[in-house]
Amino acid sequence: MKKLILGLFSVLFLFSLQLRAQHFNIESSEVIYKEINGHQLKMVIYRPTELREMRLPALVLFFGGGWVNGDPSHFQQQAEYFASRGMVAICPDYRTKSRHATSPFESVKDARSAMRYIKLHATELGIDTGKIVAGGGSAGGHLAACTAIIDKVNEATDNLSVSPVPSALVLFNPVVDTGKKGYGQEKMDGREFALSPVHNIVAGLPPALIMHGKADTTVPYENVVRFKHVMKQEGNQCILKGYSKQKHGFFNYSRSPKYFKKTLKKTEKFLENFDYLKGTSWVRKYSAGLK
Repeated sequence: MKKLILGLFSVLFLFSLQLRAQHFNIESSEVIYKEINGHQLKMVIYRPTELREMRLPALVLFFGGGWVNGDPSHFQQQAEYFASRGMVAICPDYRTKSRHATSPFESVKDARSAMRYIKLHATELGIDTGKIVAGGGSAGGHLAACTAIIDKVNEATDNLSVSPVPSALVLFNPVVDTGKKGYGQEKMDGREFALSPVHNIVAGLPPALIMHGKADTTVPYENVVRFKHVMKQEGNQCILKGYSKQKHGFFNYSRSPKYFKKTLKKTEKFLENFDYLKGTSWVRKYSAGLK
């Protein structure tokens, strides 16, 4: 019996060591990345505790809400997961109409400012500037795309010598067309094409993953199909995963734990292709059969 107990203890001890080796503890902090018109804009940073001394890949996640509502907690669950797998995950705030009486143009400026701040402060944040992924959902997906595609909308006070362009894009039902076939035209003050990613695609853009519900009535699925087609025409990599019968916001845990896990797995696989993650997936282990 004593040998059995010692044996079980050894197995549990080794298992706990394996878990610690595969998945990291997380610490969070806040920094002010921009001050404008009396507003302080912050970003929440999630970092693996055990890797403080290393420069890590980063995943920047912009919340959705039609450039009107929302806050950085939108992507907290995804951010914590990818921090547990060895990335620095960052959720920036940005100006919205409900809180700051601003337009989508100010939101885009803030997103590009956030990316520049991260690159300029990469040493203190422990980030590899060559491995920064921008992502987001809905209007937040639009902002992420704009950090890569819309190069003429910038804050005058930004250091424009620093490129906000990420190394890759992870987009959850993103707004990619702000014209009449897409979403948000009425919010663009007659300048919808200035902020429309699908109308500004050029060669040399970072690879993109898009996850979108095929039954989305807010941002039509046709928009991302067209976005992928134009990306391919310009020689860019774009992976589109459509989810049958799923509507806008399907990827949120509060909406559907099942599709939260599915999109988490798809994102994880995409990031693993670039060797941005450490350890092994526990979301795959506990959601076998989900694709």
